[in-house]
Amino acid sequence: MDRATMALALLLATLLAASAEATPVNKSCVTGSAGASVSIGYGGAGASAGAGVSLGAGCPRAEEIVRAAVEQAVAADPRMAASLLRLHFHDCFVNGCDGSVLLDDKPFFVGEKTAGPNANSLRGFEVIDAIKAELELECPETISCADVLAIAARDSVVVSGGPSWEVETGRKDSLTASLQAANSNLPAPTSGVATLVQKFTNVGLTAKDMVALSGAHTIGKARCTTFSARLASVGVSAKDSGFLQSLQQLCAGSAGSALAHLDLATPATFDNQYYINLLSGDGLLPSDQALAAPSGSGAEDVAALVSDYAFDAALFFDDFAASMLRMGRLAPAGGRAAGEVRRNCRVVN
Repeated sequence: MDRATMALALLLATLLAASAEATPVNKSCVTGSAGASVSIGYGGAGASAGAGVSLGAGCPRAEEIVRAAVEQAVAADPRMAASLLRLHFHDCFVNGCDGSVLLDDKPFFVGEKTAGPNANSLRGFEVIDAIKAELELECPETISCADVLAIAARDSVVVSGGPSWEVETGRKDSLTASLQAANSNLPAPTSGVATLVQKFTNVGLTAKDMVALSGAHTIGKARCTTFSARLASVGVSAKDSGFLQSLQQLCAGSAGSALAHLDLATPATFDNQYYINLLSGDGLLPSDQALAAPSGSGAEDVAALVSDYAFDAALFFDDFAASMLRMGRLAPAGGRAAGEVRRNCRVVN
């Protein structure tokens, strides 16, 4: 290579490097009503402008502490990402995002952990305990357990390859819980589209939020007991018969305790494969596969969203993050500021 050619090559390399440095990492942003941004990778350390409370004001290392703990927990158990995300969901759907799902049963007090959708199903409580203990050493009685759940859910998505958003903080922890509301408010794995839409509407979320948030099932596992209704249709449809037969073999002789990946193709990666699976008839839960089968009022829009997300991962990421922000704003009857900041997430102060 002569000197002129070498010089030209060096110039091109320099220009490409400069271009890469000047290109922002976050090319795809969405703005919630409170001004929180969405990006691929971790968001900023502070809360959004409309959140009411900035973690940096009283506990500047809070998000760093949560992030490190989530990364460590997921590295030790990849399933933990889905478990922490699910904890936030099950918290918010019962009287708002107030940490009520974390309360243990006590004499004369029954929490939500023994509710049908939660018993022998929710996990990750020890991870939240460890995070809270470290936060109490760093900045006592400053970061609520409800906020820990919201931040840990975001970080679980990010560490799995999904989008990030600036978590809105300022929640307080409840002084009580509701076993009845947990049993009635949370969608069941056998729910049809109409029931799913109604469950989300009941808490102020839309059918679009329902379809986007269902995409959380791109990570995690489920017990055979939760999708046994799917196995009853083995041999009915050639489209998914091979998939269902493999599940039947997995569950045979396990008394329903065996675990199956919610997304068999990329089980530990937060992506849009969940929706691609639905179009192929490979949704694990009956409530998942129902989203791709139009039937009844409004179901056509649901099925169209499934198709949109299957073909556009960026659209799914944007809508998922925006819906997580909306879900995170669900507040208890007394308002977002009602309650306390628990020192121990399992008991009231």
